[in-house]
Amino acid sequence: MNDAFDIRNMESHIEVHKFRGGAIVGATLLALMFQAFVPVYFAKAAMIDLPLLITIYFGLSRRNPSTGLLLGMVIGLLQDSLSGPTVPLGLYGIAKTVIGYLASSIGARLDTEHPAARFALTIIFFGLHQGIVLLTRRILLAQSSVWFTMHLAAAAVVNAIVAVFLFALLDHLRKS
Repeated sequence: MNDAFDIRNMESHIEVHKFRGGAIVGATLLALMFQAFVPVYFAKAAMIDLPLLITIYFGLSRRNPSTGLLLGMVIGLLQDSLSGPTVPLGLYGIAKTVIGYLASSIGARLDTEHPAARFALTIIFFGLHQGIVLLTRRILLAQSSVWFTMHLAAAAVVNAIVAVFLFALLDHLRKS
């Protein structure tokens, strides 16, 4: 039989990355501390959603929807607990759970190592995250909000730029 027509040989192998011990926990804790404390002193830093970027990165890298879903849930609930009385418990938990699952599912099918792919995926995931948060506020909490603003577009681009550099930095935490 000719191996040139064997479909099984045409499948591309996408590597599942392993990380050093404590890398995921450490990166998550640093992102949550940044999110909780830095915007108090620098108001413009509130535009950056580091817990979301950590969820996206580890979801894309681990490429397992179950772990991406659980990581998103944990990060989202921790962010909810640190956000104070203005954010109901579970709001970010719901949104980051969906994003963690989708990032892991997409990471299992596409090679997401190129900075342009990471930039584009971060913009898409950021917009989707904000849409889920807004939809949850409207449906479950009966709060009205504006669907799209220029601030949201600027935040998506800023987060995507930060993500390209942050993801390159987090790549150093991988096991070889």
